[in-house]
Amino acid sequence: MMQELLQYFFSGITNGAIYAIIALGFSMLFNSTGLINFSQGEFVMLGALGMITCSAGFKLPLPVAFLVTVIGVSAVGLLLERLAIRSVRKPHPIVLVIITVGASILLKGLGMLKWGKDAYSAPPFSAHSSFELAGATLLPQTIWILVSLLLIVVGLQFFYRKTLTGKAMQACAISKRAASLLGIPSERMVLLAFALSTAMGGVGGILIAPITMSSYDMGTMLGLKGFCAAMLGGLGSSWGSIAGGLMLGILEAFGVGFVSSSLKDAIAFILLLLILYIRPTGLFGAKAVQRF
Repeated sequence: MMQELLQYFFSGITNGAIYAIIALGFSMLFNSTGLINFSQGEFVMLGALGMITCSAGFKLPLPVAFLVTVIGVSAVGLLLERLAIRSVRKPHPIVLVIITVGASILLKGLGMLKWGKDAYSAPPFSAHSSFELAGATLLPQTIWILVSLLLIVVGLQFFYRKTLTGKAMQACAISKRAASLLGIPSERMVLLAFALSTAMGGVGGILIAPITMSSYDMGTMLGLKGFCAAMLGGLGSSWGSIAGGLMLGILEAFGVGFVSSSLKDAIAFILLLLILYIRPTGLFGAKAVQRF
């Protein structure tokens, strides 16, 4: 029994860390712009398939393939902001949400044209054998994912607290008008927020590629689960995104193990409905920010 519990826990934190990284992308963009990007899952797909293409197709070394993929995914995010978001004359939130949904459909179609309908797999980041702990198996890729999540969190905290650009992004989140009066280029900050947010999605796709089959339609469910994790922890809260992602992954793994595997995808939305009913701001929701 203890072995099963530990195995489910390992599986849960693996998936939960991926959900947390995707949720961080949602929260980062929402903090800076107030926008929820429902095409975020497709950037996870681009990250996974782009990594497979760079490593298996072009035979690039792992660090180079990782960097090229993240830059490529960020570039797509910049194009989305420039061509679809910024060009809107009346940027009403509902209009922007519909645009991101349309971008999701477009990116999925382009992914199908580029990679087809087949599923692909990527080699693990390291050739180490699995670790045994109390009879349960811990994959080396899980350690890579957890370490990456830790580095991302530390990097974001340093960026927001210690750099002028990070502080400028926070100022734009509080009041774009006041930030502009202080000489902060708010449009450039929004562009940077899109680049960082979509890069998060790309990193999530890269990390998950070695432990799952990747295909053009993988991003939809991952994006929705990342959104559920962000809402569960509190949209706009970095620590809430991490807690929500890990919580969702662990509950999902235990639900599959002890109830039914058919509930795997439903658990996220059941939790979302419960949290919206009980605590709409999320478990660790940040204070409301008035944007002008």
